[in-house]
Amino acid sequence: MGRIDQLFNVINQAVKDKGIFYVIKRASFILIYLAYHKLFSKQKFFTFKDKSYVYFHDIINNTWMNERSIEVPIVMEIVNQNKGKRILEIGNVLSNYYKVSHDIVDKYEKAPNVINQDVVDFKTNEKYDLIVSISTLEHVGWDEEPRDDKKISKALKNLKNCLNPKGIMIVTLPLGYNQALNSHLKNGTIKFYEQNYLLRIGNNSWREA
Repeated sequence: MGRIDQLFNVINQAVKDKGIFYVIKRASFILIYLAYHKLFSKQKFFTFKDKSYVYFHDIINNTWMNERSIEVPIVMEIVNQNKGKRILEIGNVLSNYYKVSHDIVDKYEKAPNVINQDVVDFKTNEKYDLIVSISTLEHVGWDEEPRDDKKISKALKNLKNCLNPKGIMIVTLPLGYNQALNSHLKNGTIKFYEQNYLLRIGNNSWREA
């Protein structure tokens, strides 16, 4: 699906859900913001692990207003560095902005080449070299009925089993959204080999914490 088709689908769904006047008002806000940012914004880069990245601004999901402005460029660079390897993405995010060829698992979103399966049930005969997930796993178990605070642990365990022995998994998560996840991380019941933090310090400015 091309970028124009994606944008049309987003607009069409918004018209159905919110009405044409909401869409016109929202579009006007977006255009004004983008024009302002283009003309007056001073900070266009952020630093992560001694490397500078350009903030990612896109109309789809209003990335300049949330953590995707930093998550997408970091994760996409890692994906590009691993081209030619077996890559799995949990949550259909990157294909909204780039043409990708890797496997995608998303329980709910219907799109070409997306496997609609629960992450805890996903199985593969061929292990992956890289697994990435952008602001998706915090919803597992938390935004489901009945709520299951332990489901994210099961999901991560299953994903580790999908990696080859030298494979890596990159997960981005917004702290504060899922209180059970916050407790898991604080208590050490969920552990990552390396954890890095970025803190929002302005309207769309972030720094390492």
